[in-house]
Amino acid sequence: MRKRILFATSCLLAATAFAEDINTLPKDTTKVIDIEEVVVIASPKETGKLRTLPTAVSLISQKDMQANQITSLKDASALVPNFFMPDYGSRITSAVYIRGIGSRINTPAVGLYVDNIPYIDKSAFDFNFFDIERIDILRGPQGTLYGRNTMGGLIKVHTRSPFSYQGTDVKLSYGTKSNHRSASLTHYHRWSDSFAFSAGGYYEGSDGFFRNSYNRKKVDDMEAGGGRIRAIWLPSENLKLDFTVGYDYSDEGGHSYYYTGVINGEEDHADLLNKISYNNESTYRRGLLNAGLNIEYQAQHFILSAITGFQNLNDRMFLDQDFSPLDTYTLEQKQRINTLTEEITLKSKPGKAWQWTTGAFGFYQTLRTESPVNFGKDGMAFLNQTINSHFPDLSAMGMDMSMTMTAEGLHIPSYFKTPTLSGALFHQSTLSLGKWDLTAGLRLEYEHIQMDYTSACDKTTFDFMLNSGRMPIKLENMEASSQLTGKLKNDYTQLLPKFAVKYNIDSKNTVYASVSKGYRSGGYNLQMFSDLAQTGLQNSMKSEINQGVGTKLDAFEQMGMPSSIISMIKEMMTKYLGPTETDVRATTVYKPEYSWNYEVGSHLTLFNGKLQADLAAFYMDTRDQQIAKFVNSGMGRITVNAGKSESYGAEMSLLASISRNLNMNASYGYTHSTFKKYDVGTTSSDEAIDYSGNYVPFVPRHTMSAGADYSFFFNKNSWAQSLTFGLNYSAAGKIYWTEKNDVSQGFYGTLNGRVSLQAQALQIDLWGRNLTNKDYTTFYFESMSRGFEQKSKPIQFGVDIRYRF
Repeated sequence: MRKRILFATSCLLAATAFAEDINTLPKDTTKVIDIEEVVVIASPKETGKLRTLPTAVSLISQKDMQANQITSLKDASALVPNFFMPDYGSRITSAVYIRGIGSRINTPAVGLYVDNIPYIDKSAFDFNFFDIERIDILRGPQGTLYGRNTMGGLIKVHTRSPFSYQGTDVKLSYGTKSNHRSASLTHYHRWSDSFAFSAGGYYEGSDGFFRNSYNRKKVDDMEAGGGRIRAIWLPSENLKLDFTVGYDYSDEGGHSYYYTGVINGEEDHADLLNKISYNNESTYRRGLLNAGLNIEYQAQHFILSAITGFQNLNDRMFLDQDFSPLDTYTLEQKQRINTLTEEITLKSKPGKAWQWTTGAFGFYQTLRTESPVNFGKDGMAFLNQTINSHFPDLSAMGMDMSMTMTAEGLHIPSYFKTPTLSGALFHQSTLSLGKWDLTAGLRLEYEHIQMDYTSACDKTTFDFMLNSGRMPIKLENMEASSQLTGKLKNDYTQLLPKFAVKYNIDSKNTVYASVSKGYRSGGYNLQMFSDLAQTGLQNSMKSEINQGVGTKLDAFEQMGMPSSIISMIKEMMTKYLGPTETDVRATTVYKPEYSWNYEVGSHLTLFNGKLQADLAAFYMDTRDQQIAKFVNSGMGRITVNAGKSESYGAEMSLLASISRNLNMNASYGYTHSTFKKYDVGTTSSDEAIDYSGNYVPFVPRHTMSAGADYSFFFNKNSWAQSLTFGLNYSAAGKIYWTEKNDVSQGFYGTLNGRVSLQAQALQIDLWGRNLTNKDYTTFYFESMSRGFEQKSKPIQFGVDIRYRF
């Protein structure tokens, strides 16, 4: 029933999709099309076209998205050098890496703006691109103009303007293997010279690729749908109001992790090797509402923009955390996020020698998280084993000590409120001196974060045994519980400068050098509170044991036990079963991370416009680097500040129009990212951890793509206009999955292809992905001393049908 309602809602929100006025594109040319000349997209901050600015940038048009089956941000990895957004199997894990800078958990390191409105939380990064006009990906820190969490770069997504495109478009798609199906419908209508609107919706579903051997069900099935309305009003010649509202809903499986074996020690569960096998269904459900209002006023000497954004995200993730048939433990995480952003920007009119941008930005976000952990019977056995492993070896004294939790399970509820308040002032100026452009900018950013926490262990029962020879001490049906409640606050201030110099060879060719700073905000490790609650429970147990043993010893003293033995046992109990101190701040807080980026590059348009080339070389110095580290129990990861890293490399993008029929593109990126300093303490066995000199994990050393389209054009009077054959090869690697650099994915590549028939109002694309059926690892992680991997999707064929009217 829910799926039928979802589909119906998506259709009702629509009025039709992807209307494209193909007459705006030159049909008979051997020049590379400048996307920014064809499509005019307002930017409140940049004072020129992106390819004329001193920064590395990739522009992906709607034509590029269609040719490469880009339906979400993850698919863009195939076209952009040194940009990597792996498919981790669920929309909540939307990690983005640029030039070795990225984030798998907690705060993002790459920013995202949709229609100039920021998406603060990366849980919202993965959404359907059913009405997207263009994607701009800026590489390197963008902190001066865009602030926090743009340390690696910035992604700008633009929906289609109803003033530029009118009409109705329907798109239907189907893909094999997963039974993937989708439909979208959007209508673009220009009501008058002063008002235009668009309304559209989409539906998307998939049966999944991967099967759980435990119950023979597909684990990565998915249903999604949503819609967007945009309205633009021009009440006067110099005033524009641009309003958007959209909603996305998704209900998916995922977490299709294959068991690869134990990390150290003898193999267990050999029958599960290279299988997906877990007994608790893992799911993710998300509702995402976005709304924004952009008010633009053009005065005689400046342009004023006021942009208000609101985002509501409600999601629920349920995970079988041991990813096995064992009933060890599960995690349920519910988030409710409300974010209000406001940005006021003033910038100069174009054509002056002094171009400038100045403004203020602020946002307030409320985040409520509920994340209960439940241990099952196998989890209780694991906890008992872990607790008893910390007891001392008393065999030399003729004694032994043991404890057994007798309850069948353990419930650890946790509740968090983590509001964030941020404000910033910024300015950037560019002065033109002949062929030279000098740029300088500075941003002052303030951030206040807070955490109100409540984490507990429900009451549980346990037995304790101290075998001391003739008079063993046995305590049965003891009870213990714990609760942590408190509040933490942190304030951070950052100065984010930028300096750049650009030499204009001519109007189409430039070279530049720049220095800029970016930062990634600090935060709190909510994942750590399960361990802290367990520590509190152990302290409660120790207190109960010491009290119970003391009562027994008093009775034994009355029975004649020598006082020297009683004193020895009491001293031993105090020594080994004393309370463990819990420092919530030291355990959960991680600081901001920041980096300096040094870059030289060039934007070239050569051979009478037949070739566009973008080149860059960079060096990034990162301090207080945030690293995902295992907690000592081995049950999950947290973020810590590990030290320093450096990344250096180069990147190249080429776009060539060889003839009217043949177009080619290529890109290559190289990133050498290593730890200069890595010190995060010790392991659970007190082994020092220092991976200085190792490669930073999850960062591909090489990224590349190469593609070509060849088109046959038919007679103008024919019902068919063109037939296009296209191939694209994309590759990445080597990728290390651990800081220890002991597990990796080598360099791999996939081949994709399509055949596209373009008629007057109809376009049919036949496509294939991973045509060589390449098998590779897209993600690897370790939990409870076991390894797990996410495998690549197999070869897939499909068809897209677009109809315009």
